[in-house]
Amino acid sequence: MKLTIRTLRVAAVSLIASSCLISPAMAAKTLKLHHLNNNDPFDNPTGAMASVFKSLVESGTNGEVQVQLFPNSQLGKDSEVIFQVKAGVIQSGIHSVGGVAAAYPLIGVLDVPFAYPNISTTYKVFDGPFGDKLAADIQDKAGLQVLGFGDSGGFFALTNSKKEIRSPEDMKGLKIRTMGLDSHKAVIQSLGGQPAAIAWSEVYTALQTGVADGQMNPVPIISFAKFAEVQDYLTLTGHLFTPYVWTINPEFYASLSEEEKGVINYAAHSAIVAGRGMARAIEASDRGLEQLKKTMKVYTPTAEERKAFKEMSQPVVMKVIAEKYGTEGVEMMNAFLAAIEES
Repeated sequence: MKLTIRTLRVAAVSLIASSCLISPAMAAKTLKLHHLNNNDPFDNPTGAMASVFKSLVESGTNGEVQVQLFPNSQLGKDSEVIFQVKAGVIQSGIHSVGGVAAAYPLIGVLDVPFAYPNISTTYKVFDGPFGDKLAADIQDKAGLQVLGFGDSGGFFALTNSKKEIRSPEDMKGLKIRTMGLDSHKAVIQSLGGQPAAIAWSEVYTALQTGVADGQMNPVPIISFAKFAEVQDYLTLTGHLFTPYVWTINPEFYASLSEEEKGVINYAAHSAIVAGRGMARAIEASDRGLEQLKKTMKVYTPTAEERKAFKEMSQPVVMKVIAEKYGTEGVEMMNAFLAAIEES
């Protein structure tokens, strides 16, 4: 083929035009964000958090930082993905405390049962000085920067397929799924149940096949995970609150401009507020407790019954925390309980 001046000019113009089109994309920084559930912002708290974060970051940086979402644990188990964030394979993750425990075992000090008087106290604790202390310790020991602490759906409830739970005695013999935390296992053991550590992605099948009789999670999670299809009884014990821990790779964060860091911080804070609001809305709507009541027998323990649960479980779990984490764990646990008292 003979190359003419006209052909060369056309080729040159095409090359320049194409380079102009792709240069913004090439220049953009990509933040890959892992989370545990569907991307639908109206379906669950992490979906709301991830969607709001993506929108605010991309608009706030004029597209210079692009956010790619990886929902439903598609990159692996939470306890594995947290090390992907640490290594910089992906840049960020919204993790359960069970996932965080793989890199930062001390997160188990948050599992003192029946510690909070109400849900608003949880926000004050994790948005205040104790949250800052915990975030700094996670970065120091695990090498992961923390953007904030989200709401995984509120206080935990117990479900099972065998019988109604009104007292600790009703827990005897029940196989209850927990995260892999010793503190979570201790809660179930202290009440006479048998803990079964099962990965989140496998919980529904475990309940369906009888590998586990029950599980413990907040109402919104029980609802959107469709556990009502394989569980018959729900007891609103309110025994635990476990935050989502939002991490980001420190090296990636350091590579951002000061303006981009500001956008990331603002977007994460706004997303956490949105996730909390979604958790409360689902809990109170016909997609939450009202929906579960249609197929599950729901029971709310009396003050006396809650006291019995607390008296059996709290001392045992605090002892486990002291034995497992030593002086350092006791200090962090006491700081946690003091923050609750102050709030």
